[in-house]
Amino acid sequence: MNFEYFIAKRIAAGRTEVYSRPVIRIAYLSIALGLAMMMISIAIVIGFKHSITNKVTGFASDISIVSFDKNESLEETPLTVKPSLLKKLSKNKEIKHIQLSAQKAGVLKTTEQIQGVILKGTGPNFDWSFLKQNLVKGSIPDYSEDSRPGRSVLISDRMANYMKLKTGDPLRVWFLGNGNGQTVGRKLYISGIYHTGLEEFDSRYIIGDLRMIQHLNHWKSNQVGSIEINIKNFKELKKVAGWIYKHIPFNMNINTITQTYPEIFNWLALLDTNVVVILILMIIVAAITIVSTLFILIIERTQMIGLLKTLGAPNKSIRKIFLYKASYIIGWGMFWGNILGLAFYFIQLNFHIFHLDPKSYYVSYVPVELSILTWFLLNLGTFFISLAILIGPSYYISKIRPANALRYE
Repeated sequence: MNFEYFIAKRIAAGRTEVYSRPVIRIAYLSIALGLAMMMISIAIVIGFKHSITNKVTGFASDISIVSFDKNESLEETPLTVKPSLLKKLSKNKEIKHIQLSAQKAGVLKTTEQIQGVILKGTGPNFDWSFLKQNLVKGSIPDYSEDSRPGRSVLISDRMANYMKLKTGDPLRVWFLGNGNGQTVGRKLYISGIYHTGLEEFDSRYIIGDLRMIQHLNHWKSNQVGSIEINIKNFKELKKVAGWIYKHIPFNMNINTITQTYPEIFNWLALLDTNVVVILILMIIVAAITIVSTLFILIIERTQMIGLLKTLGAPNKSIRKIFLYKASYIIGWGMFWGNILGLAFYFIQLNFHIFHLDPKSYYVSYVPVELSILTWFLLNLGTFFISLAILIGPSYYISKIRPANALRYE
């Protein structure tokens, strides 16, 4: 039988003296709340980052191949797309989807309102999955290969409310001609209304046919504004972007989503710092509580320590007894912490009881995401860090002399 473990069980929580009992309960509570707060913080940050990242990349793609020039206006310089380039890019296993697009600035005008917009032209291979998920009214327009440039477009609900429009309504958009300074009007029809919650997109973009932009700019059928690329793993963005840059012609350049919208991704990066601060604070609070509890247990059991030393027990064995006891306290605290943290996680995941202002946070509720691996590592790290912190204070036992301990009251 494990001698140290046997003694530790004999001084379990139900068998402790009066003085240590409330302290141990405080330790349970501190560890439980600390672990629950860490779990909730990590779940919220991971969920929030993934939710916003998926929205931005779903609308704008991970990587865009554009013309290599210093044109910073909304009038794009055309790219001539060769099948050999698309075939070369598709060989990269990290690339999930390739699509062609173009953008053109215009002015949306009704009898009562006027609004500056950007028409994003989509080709036949455009991935509509994100917009389908965020479609609130109407349907996705159909731009068939063998038809004329489609006149059906998607607009955001924010734009529809401001301009007092609904699905099926006609709308007139005016565009600048291709370098001639003249304006060209197009009569379009609203096929559907979308809502992403991202002000950057909802306030500016209408989704239309790529061929309309090609016609307005007098481009050829193989000329586009950009080649949009979505990748399988967002963590590999820099690596894939570097590979693409090496395999595109000299007259092309790439823009990653983090470069296009730095303010959004810099803001998301700050959330990692907030989580680190919360983790450190929670560990410090739990450490102070558990160290204080250990000292109280040692002081309360001074006579027992003196007796064990008199009987020949080494300091190492006695330290193990109290570390077993501390492990028991940490384990029960973590058990209740997991119940609290996972209860919040599953309730918020399924019922969305905590809401946010989408104008400020881009989402209407607090998103949460927690993988089994993250949960396991968090629990493992909490247990061993808490236990490791106690190794130093446990050496206080070696300073207790049996003669003084046996006279201790």
